Amino acid sequence: MAERTSTGLLTMMLEPTPAVAMTLPAEVREKLAELELELSEGDITQKGYEKKRSKLLAPYIPQIQGVDPSLQIDNRIQASSQAVIPSSKHNKSRAANTRDERFRSDLHTEAVQAALAKYKERKMPMPSKRRSVLVQSSVEACTPPDTSSASEDEGSLRRQGRLATSTPYQGHGHSHPAVEHWFNRVIQGSSTSSSASSTSSHPGGRSVTTTNTTAHAALNVNAAATALADLMAHTQLDNHSAPPDVTGLSERSSLHAERPQVASVRGVSRSYNHHTSVMETADGVPVNSRVSNKIQQLLNTLKRPKRPPLREFFVDDFEELLDVQQSDPNQPKPEGQQMSPLEGEPLGVVTNWPPSLPAALQRWGTTQPKSPCLTALDNAGKPVYTLTYGKLWTRSQKLAYTLLNKLSTRNEPLLMPGDRVALVFPNNDPVMFMVAFYGCLLAELVPVPIEVPLTRKDAGSQQIGFLLGSCGVTLALTTDACQKGLPKAQTGEVATFKGWPRLLWFVTDGKHVVKPPKDWHPPIREASNDIAYIEYKTSKEGSTMGITVSHSAMLAHCHALTQACDYTEAETITNVLDFKREAGLWHGVLTSVMNRMHVISIPYSLMKVNPLSWIQKVHTYKARVAVVKSRDMHWSLLAQRDQRDISLSSLRMLIVADGANPWSISSCDAFLNVFQARGLRPEVICPCASSSEAMTVAIRRPPEMGVPPPGKAVLSMGGLSHSVIRVDTEEKLSVLTVQDVGQVMPGALVCVVRVEGTPYLCQTDEVGEICVSSGSTGVAYYGLPGMTKNIFETIPVTSSGVPISDRPFTRTSLLGFVGPDSLVFIVGKMDGLMVVSGRRHNADDVVATALAVEPMKFVYRGRIAVFSVSVLHDERIVVVAEQRPDASEEDSFQWMSRVLQAIDSIHQVGVYCLALVPANTLPKAPLGGIHISETKQRFLEGALHPCNVLMCPHTCVTNLPKPRQKQPEVGPASMIVGNLVAGKRIAQACGRDMAQLEDNDQFLYLQDVLQWRAQATPDHPLFLVLNSKGTVASTASCLQLHKRAERVAAALMGRLNTGDHVALVYPPGIDLIATFYGCLYAGCVPVTVRPPHPQNLATTLPTVKMIVEVSKSVCILTTQAITKLLKSKEAAAAVDIKSWPTVLDTDDLPRKKSPQMYKPPTPEMLAYLDFSVSTTGILAGVKMSHAATSALCRSIKLQCELYPSRQIAICLDPYCGLGFALWCLCSVYSGHQSILVPPLELESNASLWLTAVSQYKVRVTFCSYSVMEMCTKGLGSQTEALRLRNVNLSCVRTCMVVAEERPRISLTQSFSKIFKDLGLSPRAVSTTFGCRVNVAICLQGTAGPDPTTVYVDMRALRHDRVRLVERGSPHSLPLMESGKILPGVKVIIANTETKGPLGDSHLGEIWVSSPHNATGYYTVYGEEALHADHFNTKLSFGDTQTVWARTGYLGFLRRTELTDASGERHDALYVVGSLDETLELRGMRYHPIDIETSVIRSHKSIAECAVFTWTNLLVVVVELEGSEQEALDLVALVTNVVLEEHYLIVGVVVVVDPGVIPINSRGEKQRMHLRDGFLADQLDPIYVAYNM
Repeated sequence: MAERTSTGLLTMMLEPTPAVAMTLPAEVREKLAELELELSEGDITQKGYEKKRSKLLAPYIPQIQGVDPSLQIDNRIQASSQAVIPSSKHNKSRAANTRDERFRSDLHTEAVQAALAKYKERKMPMPSKRRSVLVQSSVEACTPPDTSSASEDEGSLRRQGRLATSTPYQGHGHSHPAVEHWFNRVIQGSSTSSSASSTSSHPGGRSVTTTNTTAHAALNVNAAATALADLMAHTQLDNHSAPPDVTGLSERSSLHAERPQVASVRGVSRSYNHHTSVMETADGVPVNSRVSNKIQQLLNTLKRPKRPPLREFFVDDFEELLDVQQSDPNQPKPEGQQMSPLEGEPLGVVTNWPPSLPAALQRWGTTQPKSPCLTALDNAGKPVYTLTYGKLWTRSQKLAYTLLNKLSTRNEPLLMPGDRVALVFPNNDPVMFMVAFYGCLLAELVPVPIEVPLTRKDAGSQQIGFLLGSCGVTLALTTDACQKGLPKAQTGEVATFKGWPRLLWFVTDGKHVVKPPKDWHPPIREASNDIAYIEYKTSKEGSTMGITVSHSAMLAHCHALTQACDYTEAETITNVLDFKREAGLWHGVLTSVMNRMHVISIPYSLMKVNPLSWIQKVHTYKARVAVVKSRDMHWSLLAQRDQRDISLSSLRMLIVADGANPWSISSCDAFLNVFQARGLRPEVICPCASSSEAMTVAIRRPPEMGVPPPGKAVLSMGGLSHSVIRVDTEEKLSVLTVQDVGQVMPGALVCVVRVEGTPYLCQTDEVGEICVSSGSTGVAYYGLPGMTKNIFETIPVTSSGVPISDRPFTRTSLLGFVGPDSLVFIVGKMDGLMVVSGRRHNADDVVATALAVEPMKFVYRGRIAVFSVSVLHDERIVVVAEQRPDASEEDSFQWMSRVLQAIDSIHQVGVYCLALVPANTLPKAPLGGIHISETKQRFLEGALHPCNVLMCPHTCVTNLPKPRQKQPEVGPASMIVGNLVAGKRIAQACGRDMAQLEDNDQFLYLQDVLQWRAQATPDHPLFLVLNSKGTVASTASCLQLHKRAERVAAALMGRLNTGDHVALVYPPGIDLIATFYGCLYAGCVPVTVRPPHPQNLATTLPTVKMIVEVSKSVCILTTQAITKLLKSKEAAAAVDIKSWPTVLDTDDLPRKKSPQMYKPPTPEMLAYLDFSVSTTGILAGVKMSHAATSALCRSIKLQCELYPSRQIAICLDPYCGLGFALWCLCSVYSGHQSILVPPLELESNASLWLTAVSQYKVRVTFCSYSVMEMCTKGLGSQTEALRLRNVNLSCVRTCMVVAEERPRISLTQSFSKIFKDLGLSPRAVSTTFGCRVNVAICLQGTAGPDPTTVYVDMRALRHDRVRLVERGSPHSLPLMESGKILPGVKVIIANTETKGPLGDSHLGEIWVSSPHNATGYYTVYGEEALHADHFNTKLSFGDTQTVWARTGYLGFLRRTELTDASGERHDALYVVGSLDETLELRGMRYHPIDIETSVIRSHKSIAECAVFTWTNLLVVVVELEGSEQEALDLVALVTNVVLEEHYLIVGVVVVVDPGVIPINSRGEKQRMHLRDGFLADQLDPIYVAYNM
């Protein structure tokens, strides 16, 4: 009970928990329920709802006045929580963990925890992962990355609220249980946070949950949905109880519904809606699996869709406009006056100020040679060398002379004044760097300092190479030690790095430089506008720019710094920063020489070993000034033991170089708290703001200079996200505390301008980009005039458009404002700016929030990257962190879900993707920290290899197009006039007439044809079967076939009755054909069945059994080998072998002639049954009459011009559809010779089919997509070898792919391209089209125009429209005509719903009328009534007499400019896809193949992909070719591409091994089988990601 009450006390943010809710009076509860309903119906806004709700609850919420609620909770739950969790490991004292302690940003952490407490513990489904993926293969997985190599700007995360003084060491032991407790009992909130969109926003506020549509049409859905949604909002989901089944209305809502029984084998169900019942597999078996529970949880976490607003006008869906984010009318807007530019104090005039830096060096080098200039330390902190001004002067002179005079190529000096030279010096060698830098200045060369490249592929190294190339650098200066450490090529020279120009490496150590002659003096000129040096800078996108600084700007900057910092001669200064760029260079190399100061340089490597080193040096050298980053202040707090005998009283200025960072304030405060006792005066801390372009912008002055006291601002994050400054007076969760960075630099003019568009001045309470105009900023980006103009030559204007000054301004990339007392405040950087649906967020702030969620146990501090990627026309936030090796899967996942909630609560922004990568795998920046742009690049390329991923597209993608609402159709009367529909020609077409009869066309029965041929041309060869070696395995002439058929007939006649069904289970070959005709001779009905696969009985045998049972076969004819297999032990494991019907082995039948042939009384009698498994996984058998059979053969004969003298090659499976007809029927009918190539043989010899085509000079050949794929994949690289074997395909006139789907244009094109080299004509390849109701509707044949290709708009297709576009236009989809319509076939396009005819180029269902239509489905379950209309249906208006069969395929007819053989204009039929396969999502119709094509393109390791829906979630299954480490890379890429190209949110991404997606004999994906396997948890996936 203690637990329950403590929850009751945790009522933060007015969320009534169940405990409190029970104590509310009934009427209040009723009113609350009413409010919920209003909100769910959209009758009240979120804001109004919250207001009314808090009003109702106010009297019942206990609150102590005046105490911060978070503190009050802390104290109260103490006792109870300890009573509850005494065993918890978190209760131990945390003295050992001081290391973690420094990260507790007290207030920020507190805010985060309070924010988390607002969420009810929404159970997020955890991704499931195969164990092997967890084994990290990273070599360094064992070496933990130093927590310290944290990012440069990784200041403490104690982001202050108001309690500026709180140290990070408060409440060591006792505050923790409370904090833990807070997390463990997260409050159960209400559904107020419903901001998500869902993949299926049904009209009318229906909740996502009522997906069980067909069964309860009569229910009042709305009432049910609201009841259910409320139930979801208030059910407390305990961990152990199963999640409520949202899919069938849940038990608690008293609405029960019977679900219709769905038979597992049915005729093609055409209720185009696969959600009949949700928690079953296709067999109607209820599923209780890990997968379904997870999906269940996922559905529970998705919030309810908002009700779409009523449209006032009909919007044409082509303008499928993305939902433009409407700006909130209540959002804060700036209200202040226009800001006036701020002037720094004038630059003082200094007597005898040197005219240039080299002049200063010359002065001190000659007048004060003994004076110390720079002391370098080793990794133990011992001074290694002190460079005096005299030494610096002489050594730089030597170097300058050597560079100008001793380096030559072909007797030309290598360098001329003004040339650029790269300086490559390690961080622990400041002395050599300084000599090289000043040597270049004296030689009038331009130094370009860069990082030491450690490997050939450092992060960002290529970009540095680009910079060097664009600067025309040919020479690099370095030290001996560094040169030895660089990667070498085989020749022993320094390797050329990727993207770098060819460089000469020159070592500047003593022995390589020469002493100049007495009469040589370096030219010392006055500071001019020539370039002095180039500093590199990496932009947000990762490109590297060189910022040029002129001699005069360099001098002016030194002057300004000297004045602002009040530097005096011979002062001592310690520098912890990188001396190659920015503040480290400005203070430690340039200004120091100007003022003859002594610099103590602390290398980064020493700081890692001893974070206190810089403080010890300040103490030892009595330094007056120290230049540090907040990171360095942080680290020094760790080493408390050694702080005793240290005094910082000598410091007059502690310059915090990254004082502009939002979290530097907490480092400063914490540092002051600890070191005030060691003599540190509070006013000494001087944060400053700077940028590479503008150099120092502002710095807090030492107090002696009579400046106003420092300021702090507590700003509302919400306001900042709208660029508005609102000082937050209340203790809100989402506040940002910032400190000022002092006053503007002397001699500078500063203003704040709008970030986007024209640089208008901001208002005083508006955040903008700070711009500076002064003589001491950078001048340009080297070689980039366009960008230079934007950044270095901005002209700010007033609101009326008048320029504020004739001087150009430089943009600093700092975002901030000018506060009271003319103090400058910085709230972020342009580089970290992420604009998400119109609101601005700062990457650093998001990092801080993530780190405040107890991260130390799971991820490394300072190893977190936050950036945004652009998906679907908006920025999306991505967070990437390095996971500790010891963090468990569950822990990390828990942490990730909390981070999402915290960011959502504090920044009011959703995170799109959160990824954890193994330790030490993120790309590093030069001085520790993460290389953000490189990380982003890897994320987008799928090369990040995360070990944990959480995607939340549902919550943060809010700009999807509105779901489509079906418009009521126009009535027929207004549409049809003559043969025009809605102003267009009715879409109907037909093949040639079948009038002309030939000698054998008088036969109505195929068995008669065979007998006639056996008498007329007994020895004419009909069939020739090839084996895998390409040799003839067996042949059959007319007579041989007839004789074999007779034997079979004789065996059957005694045993079976006429009309009995017989299953023929044979491998592809002549046996199959002979027994087929034997059955016809005996009057039995044959059913061809693919034999079971001996290696795969478990899956193939049940199908055989099912066909045998469903077809009611009374006997099985087969070979001896298969007979054994059917009755084997292995078979018994898969099926009940006792229930097989009689099995006859036909291998050794006696040579007996049957008494007499059976003559069917009428051609309408059943000839054979054709069974096939459709792609939706439904077994459908169709009945073929004798009349239909001969009509089919006649039609194909005419189309392909088949005569006895012809040969055709067939590489197809002979069991169903057109494959069966071509293999078994056509040769007998037309008398041509068929060369039969069993597709299975291609597995051992891929070139078998093409070699046969070439060898027999075949003009007409048929194959399947799987055969074509085997040839393209298997022979793609071997065309040369085939040519040497004399394979020549120039004989082929038509090569037809037999298919029941949209033509796979990319496959047919690549096939044509690959085999063009072997003489294949590009016009030869075409496709056929057939389906269950008519196995051959289109077939290219030998005459007639080539198949045409059109490009249609994929977005229009989703709305069931055809919109023709140009090739290559966005969203275009190529569709190829499916061959010519066969003779005797009529086709019309009908509206799927109204059954009315449609016009030319309109999308509808293809209906077909032909003498060779099948006569109906043959199924055992008497479902004929259900599908009667598939075979005989009539149009609802227009020609209402003709009887049509519905194919179940969507397509359109289009009249082309070409002419047919008959001289008429040619009508082309384009098949778009099967209706059964389409996915109805967001009111639109999607074809799986389109989504799959996009997905396969998204990453090189995706071998195959299949999609299906489940409970309105889109599930994408991808096969991964490559290492399992790549599995998680695919999750984000798949989600991105489907969002971008199809405007759909992927619900589940399943990564599986190659070969898992089932494919049928025609090479079509069996998506429904896959779906069943997924639901039954049989896929053994590598990874399953549930997108939130």
